[in-house]
Amino acid sequence: KVLKSIAKLRNEKVLYSEGDVKSTLAQILPVSWNKAIQVGENINCFFFKNGHLLGASIILVEISYPGFENINILFTGDYAPKNTFFEVPDLPNWVLELPLTVVLESTYGNKESKNIKKVFKENIMSAQKSKKTIFCPVFSQGRAQEILYYLKIMQNNGDIDKNVPIYLDGNLAIKYTEKYKRCEDISPKMKDFLPDNFSYVTDVKREDLINDGNQKIILSSSGMGSYGPAQIYIPEFISRRNTLIHFTGFCAEGTLGRNLLESNQGEHVLVGGRVIKKMAQVETTSEFSAHAKADELIEFLQQFKNIKMVLVNHGEPKVKEVFAKRILDEVSTKNVGVLGGDYAFRLDRYGYVKSLPM
Repeated sequence: KVLKSIAKLRNEKVLYSEGDVKSTLAQILPVSWNKAIQVGENINCFFFKNGHLLGASIILVEISYPGFENINILFTGDYAPKNTFFEVPDLPNWVLELPLTVVLESTYGNKESKNIKKVFKENIMSAQKSKKTIFCPVFSQGRAQEILYYLKIMQNNGDIDKNVPIYLDGNLAIKYTEKYKRCEDISPKMKDFLPDNFSYVTDVKREDLINDGNQKIILSSSGMGSYGPAQIYIPEFISRRNTLIHFTGFCAEGTLGRNLLESNQGEHVLVGGRVIKKMAQVETTSEFSAHAKADELIEFLQQFKNIKMVLVNHGEPKVKEVFAKRILDEVSTKNVGVLGGDYAFRLDRYGYVKSLPM
């Protein structure tokens, strides 16, 4: 639906339709962790649990041909070594021993985990003491549920007042929260992750929340502020001094969240087609990120015994290049390439063969 609306605004052809999505979903089958899935005569896949999100996988693709050694390619996808809601097991030793080409994400390939500042708790406590309304844009899956759990912990520790109501808005965020409550993959101790004095938002209640003067905490999709009910709340809250708008994750260039974070208080900002004076306090944090930092990615690579090549993927161009150089210095492999640029790479059972201009 989002792609369709953007294509309409730009007078472009939509890349795929809702019908295409339904057709694709009809082809999806669930698979078990750590078991071979045959996807072709000579191709097996193995799915290993990944801390990025519920259901996220590290995928090993094993390509075989009679008389030849296997070609093994490990795709991390979006990767995190741990997750609030479930335990992330180590990769099996037999995987660590394989001759591998690793395709590795690099979203935070220029950041160290020790340098991430944890400011969310302090900002929320300060805003509540100042009797401010708190509005947090959240990603519907993972981030919304983690922030709810974090607020529950703050309530239990006496950091925030349990009498201040907490709300979650956004159809998808609510659906995912209900799925988390029922999900068998979540650790039993995490089943009760919702804070006290919590409720979902209906369309009728949304207008009341915006207009009443009572102190409250509202979580709403989308995480970058550009879509979902956040589009309704932010234009109303951005002009109010008694409001904290706290982003809980990365805001990409061109999103409403990035624009608000890069503008000064008192400056006029364009929000939903309206020019509004920014008077609210606007903050962000990366402490809840579901992506590994550079040191964690290096640690991930160092556990493998026989890496033939690393291909760096999924990061901004400069970050990928910087991180690729670091891999060459700190990981036992002679070949490191950067995907998404001017070259493709030919691999065989020994890893890198040659690079090909695109």
